[in-house]
Amino acid sequence: MRRVLLPLQLDDRTPPPGAAVRELHGLSMGTSWSVRLVDSVLPGRAGSADLQQGLQQQLDLVVAQMSHWQPESDLSRFNRAAPGSWQQLPAAFGEVLGFALQVSQLSGGAYDPCAGALVNAWGFGPWNRYDQPGFRAPDAATVRQLLSQRGHVEFDISTRRVRQPGGVQLDLSSVAKGYAVDRLARYLDSQGIAHYLVEVGGELRGAGCKPDGQPWWVMLEQVDGADAALHPAEMMLALHGLSVATSGDYRRFFHDGTVRYAHTIDPRTGMPLSNDLASVTVVHAQCMAADAWSTALTVLGIEAGMALAEQHGLAARFVRRDGQAYQEYLSSALLALLDD
Repeated sequence: MRRVLLPLQLDDRTPPPGAAVRELHGLSMGTSWSVRLVDSVLPGRAGSADLQQGLQQQLDLVVAQMSHWQPESDLSRFNRAAPGSWQQLPAAFGEVLGFALQVSQLSGGAYDPCAGALVNAWGFGPWNRYDQPGFRAPDAATVRQLLSQRGHVEFDISTRRVRQPGGVQLDLSSVAKGYAVDRLARYLDSQGIAHYLVEVGGELRGAGCKPDGQPWWVMLEQVDGADAALHPAEMMLALHGLSVATSGDYRRFFHDGTVRYAHTIDPRTGMPLSNDLASVTVVHAQCMAADAWSTALTVLGIEAGMALAEQHGLAARFVRRDGQAYQEYLSSALLALLDD
């Protein structure tokens, strides 16, 4: 049985007569991106080549400011900054860091953009990778040392100035991709394009509808490798003024002997997660929010995560491993989207 999720609010704008779907795509942030948009030939409207270039420039800006893979990005320069120094952040970086710190506070530290040193130690950062020869997982003493040394930044959101306390390694990988989706959507809006589906590395945002009047239908991500008979029934979402992001422990992981280590690190313990959650999906108006909250709720686990989702009205789907099967838990806000 396939279930359907529908937005609570509808935009009554429809594509113009004679409109068609254009598809654009490219590479960025170590993954692929794609845009499907409904357009017609109108005076002053940018052509495909101009749109392609404009969209790529939005993503290039995110990489230049927030990539921890690029040594000359603003984020990398901050991570190397001298202890006690203040850095002026560009606008996009400041917007994303401010939001990430807000989610960190609201989640009680289950989400932390300052935990990059722990991510790196477990082999999920840009160096000392888990999939490279010679990698060794950190021992308990190393984890304790990293936790004791971890600091937190001071951020003046009004001036976008941030203080490096010494040794803090920012990692915005669990929010920057969602922000990139939002940035592409804003760019399309600025070009007068009201009907589109944007995707970056599997995270999506949609607006308007297709030329036939149908919304942009997408399937919520299922657990890779899961037996369909043991997995909750599929959910199909109308991405009409909505975004969706999923955090799953099946994407990146490694085995160290008999232990399986997933890529999501609990910044409170310094250890990879082991709470039986296979995935958390969040539906939100902003993809940046869906991205960050899906990670925070995953770290919190089913009970604390569901409580926080209810407290903040987050539309969330939790999928928990139960032996060989999977159990599904839906927040009230997600249940409200279900088409009965």
